[in-house]
Amino acid sequence: MIAKIGKGGANTHGVLRYLYGAGRANEHTDPHLVASWDGFAPDPGRDEAATLTQLATVLDLRVKQAGDRAPDKHVWHCSVRAAPEDRTLSDDDWAVIARRVLNATGIAPAGDPDACRWVAVRHADDHIHIVATKVRGDLTPPRNWNDYTRAEKELGAIEKEYGLRQVPRGDRTAARRPTRAEQEKARRTGHATTPAERLRTTVRTAVAAATDTDEFFTILRGTGVLVNLLHFPSGDIRGYKVALPDDTNAKGEPIWFSGSTLAPDLSYPKLSERLAPTRSTTADQPSRRRRTAWHQVTDAATRIPEILAQADDATAQAHITVLAETLDALPLIAPADYKHQLAQAASTFERASRSRIRAHHQQAQATRRAVKAIVREAAPKDGALLAILLDALLLAVVATQHWHHTRHHNQQVEAARQTAEHLRNAYLAANVQPLAVIHECGLRLAVSVVQRQCAIVRHALPDLADQILAEPAWPALAATLTDAEIAGLDPAALLVRASRHRELDTVTSISDVLTWRLHRLVDATGEGPALPDSGRDGHRGPSAAVPGRSRQQPPRRGGR
Repeated sequence: MIAKIGKGGANTHGVLRYLYGAGRANEHTDPHLVASWDGFAPDPGRDEAATLTQLATVLDLRVKQAGDRAPDKHVWHCSVRAAPEDRTLSDDDWAVIARRVLNATGIAPAGDPDACRWVAVRHADDHIHIVATKVRGDLTPPRNWNDYTRAEKELGAIEKEYGLRQVPRGDRTAARRPTRAEQEKARRTGHATTPAERLRTTVRTAVAAATDTDEFFTILRGTGVLVNLLHFPSGDIRGYKVALPDDTNAKGEPIWFSGSTLAPDLSYPKLSERLAPTRSTTADQPSRRRRTAWHQVTDAATRIPEILAQADDATAQAHITVLAETLDALPLIAPADYKHQLAQAASTFERASRSRIRAHHQQAQATRRAVKAIVREAAPKDGALLAILLDALLLAVVATQHWHHTRHHNQQVEAARQTAEHLRNAYLAANVQPLAVIHECGLRLAVSVVQRQCAIVRHALPDLADQILAEPAWPALAATLTDAEIAGLDPAALLVRASRHRELDTVTSISDVLTWRLHRLVDATGEGPALPDSGRDGHRGPSAAVPGRSRQQPPRRGGR
């Protein structure tokens, strides 16, 4: 169940006229009262003698009595909606739910004879509207501070008791939901999303690409977005607003959105903190060989699960923020075949990227620099590097889901879960071509080599061995294990390390996943040459025994 509490108004009759009317699209059917403060309020929906004016008059009685002491916006309006898959509740059910919400919010505490006057109107199967006037019997205002949070908490208990879908509850860090009017305007103009949603995506992508605030505004203007900077008297920037050129009001003026209106973490102060200049440290630099930005981002993503498990909350939140920036950046540079799924993953993870925990962004700046570098670095020509990175990102997102779960961040948990689904789909698509090349190499391995790799798998992963050896992708894993031996590494130890990560219990092919994880682990060790070149130096490792096989080993990050 979801509660939506309006900003309030001063026209009780106007609200009732909407609730008892046909609706904006004739969607209201059989509007009627399911409950009221005393059970005897006139019901224009079921009583032909009752009128809206009569109902508004009795609701406003205490407002008139309070005179100047009554609040300017005395109408309290709350809608409560069930999930689409929930069973249809009876009028009696909705009456009980309305009273519980009113009690929880402080508008009408149970057993209080001076509680505010209220009615609950039902004009659809799946929701009700509660309308109250905010003057008590003693002519004082109700104590309804923080009413939305209290209503949501009560609805969570109601969902459990009634066996309804348990909706993830938020921590008030979510971006503002588009209003019905904004959604209808988007549909009229031929857009699937509202201007605010499109601007939010554009701003987040610009943040992921920009190295400082000046470049951030330059990138925004380059996309065609209108940018209005706000300054202090000193001349320093204090904020910004953005608008779409084709989104105007009745006067033809642009409709502006501040960064904080788009999302809590897009305010200028928070962006400035994330884009603050930092110096690279020696620890940021590779020790054995130059690593591309793609490798650095993959390394950083690989470390996120461990960081979330061991670091303090502020550091963990900083790395989750950078993980979101990585997902925001990928659609800019990924091959066209994967852009849609990656864009969906980035958009969905946006909700999982924030919590009430304040991030210590300086702890994740090395990763942030690598993310910005991949935007400027040529994208890989095939899907191998992308597949390896997506596997690392998938593990990081699943670890994020677990991190939020242990802290009861329910909406973030659901967002991370959905993000993982999008990433799996992108990973499966990016996985096909490069894995096929490695698979072909595996088919050419000598029988004795394959037998040795089978024995290694059975020794290292006895519980998974039968499944792995029966999978179609087993030859690719066998080739990768062989190349690990050529690189002078222990393939059994690498298998154990790779299998410790989460997600093996949900993958469709364990061999696929282990193949890329082994590639990543071998590359991260820096021991020996990279796997694609491991057979070029005359080293006579296991792969040298393959009849008819060329010295060139299966490609590691692309089939060159």
